[in-house]
Amino acid sequence: MSEHLDTVKSSKGVAATEASAYHHGDLRAALIRATTAILRERGIDGFSLREAARRAGVSPAAPQHHFGDARGLLTAVATEGFRMLGDALAAADSAATDRDGRIRAQGRAYVAFALDHPAEFDTMWRCARIDTGDAAYAAAAGRAFGLLKAAVAGTPFEDDGLPAASNHAAPDPRAIACWSLVHGLARLALDGALGPAEVARGAIDGMLEPILDCLTV
Repeated sequence: MSEHLDTVKSSKGVAATEASAYHHGDLRAALIRATTAILRERGIDGFSLREAARRAGVSPAAPQHHFGDARGLLTAVATEGFRMLGDALAAADSAATDRDGRIRAQGRAYVAFALDHPAEFDTMWRCARIDTGDAAYAAAAGRAFGLLKAAVAGTPFEDDGLPAASNHAAPDPRAIACWSLVHGLARLALDGALGPAEVARGAIDGMLEPILDCLTV
């Protein structure tokens, strides 16, 4: 019998489920998906390692084996969020033809990501609950902010692999202004301040335009 923590010896049925998850899929990814579902339903205060394990069909000890503790698992969710955000910003950036177009495209992509992935977006900024010193988290966050800085500077983006702390060593006030305004709009939409989600989503582009007009002069 496997000695992996992913196997529950007290129940053959559960053990079979866990063995299947471990051998036929990515258990780490399954735990991240389960956590994201919990966060979307209950928020970060309703999250627990035990519930994430139950939803992933593994033993209560399995998340600790892969992530260490709740902080580690939440950090993994936040890291995946920054990776997805970075991909969205990069795709938007590559489709634009000039500096202003890049800033506008990234602004729209940022808000769209927040509305499409509210659980990840919220967790990405919960610094008290995640390990912001984690190398993978820092690299993913640094890449996302680096894309914005390059667009504001009007220069090509070069992924140097530096963590977020290094990329924030000498912040560009213009980039911070862009980030603050677009992030604020995204947060207002998520918090319901702009009306029901479907209404806010339809009105976002019109709201974003005057904001971006101020940032691209």
